[in-house]
Amino acid sequence: MKLPRDVSGEELAKLLRKYDYEVTRQTGSHMRLTTHLKGEHHITIPKHKSLKPGTLNSILKDVAEHLGIKKSELIEELFGR
Repeated sequence: MKLPRDVSGEELAKLLRKYDYEVTRQTGSHMRLTTHLKGEHHITIPKHKSLKPGTLNSILKDVAEHLGIKKSELIEELFGR
């Protein structure tokens, strides 16, 4: 499945709640999300209207690696349409 091109930072943060990620702080236009699922993990998401594909790919790769699943599985679970 291809990465969607119209995902905002806020929308991605909401989708990641499925994996217990919660916004722990916000500085300017960036949100810091933390989960304690499978150990503590932090990610930073820009709070932009539309995330660049490379940025989205990097965030999803990091999350998938932490959760121990394939990035393609994560994309399907989050954006499966």
